[in-house]
Amino acid sequence: MTDVYGEIRKGERGAWVSIISYIVLSSLKVFCGYVFMSSALLADGFNNMTDIVASVAVLIGLRISQKPPDSDHTYGHFRAETIAAMIASFIMALVGIQVLVEAIRSIFEGSKAQPSMLAAVVAVVSALAMGGVYLYNRKLAREIKSQALMAAAKDNLSDALVSIGAAIGIFASQFGFPWMDTVAAIVVGLMICYTAWGIFRDSTHSLTDGFDEKHLSVLRGTISKTPGVERIRDVKARVHGSHVMVDVVIEVDPTLTLIEGHEISDQIEERLKKFHNTMHVHVHVEPRASEHISSTQLQH
Repeated sequence: MTDVYGEIRKGERGAWVSIISYIVLSSLKVFCGYVFMSSALLADGFNNMTDIVASVAVLIGLRISQKPPDSDHTYGHFRAETIAAMIASFIMALVGIQVLVEAIRSIFEGSKAQPSMLAAVVAVVSALAMGGVYLYNRKLAREIKSQALMAAAKDNLSDALVSIGAAIGIFASQFGFPWMDTVAAIVVGLMICYTAWGIFRDSTHSLTDGFDEKHLSVLRGTISKTPGVERIRDVKARVHGSHVMVDVVIEVDPTLTLIEGHEISDQIEERLKKFHNTMHVHVHVEPRASEHISSTQLQH
């Protein structure tokens, strides 16, 4: 379990990288958005401001998930990561809606001044910076298999795309279409909401014990290839934070001893932990169904 907590601590680095990046970029974008009169850049900047809060939520979730098991959390606090990702999705959705409302309101306000070309330069630089943060956090999230950090990485990518969209709108406004800056702000808002929905969907799926069927088939394949396993009667899995918990019922040769059945269970547990990042494996051993022996059930 020490390695698990060490991996979570690594994830904190990614959260801090996001927080520092957002503080710098949001300040730059909001300032330049006002000075260069760009609605798209302002929307992008306000988006990054709330991303600071979302990244802090992820950081808090990672910290809580490191708490060891206690009397009323016997499986530990790993799902705090998933809850943090869900909170981040709520914050992102609120920002996206606010950006859309402000952009649509500006349409009805009438004529709009043409934003400065420098606003587009700021947007492009921001996109490159967030692209780098995204690549860093994605690599780290895959390395430690952190759901919360992967949600933060997806947010980083969304922000990079948002900045590109803002830059395109600002560039277009230079050719006699100042309203394109507002259109870009609307696109920004929609992209933020879409990313928020994706993170929310994945989080709720995990919290309600949903599990990917393809991944379950992979787990089944690993179990079936374990020496001594003659048939898999049932296998279930769920996500607990960044890790997987598996319950499996297998059938074995009914002539095996209790010790031999126990050894097969240990092999299944070791293989699943080694190849699939499983945190907990519960194996129930039963005699082969074709043999009507009722007194040789083993449980591990």
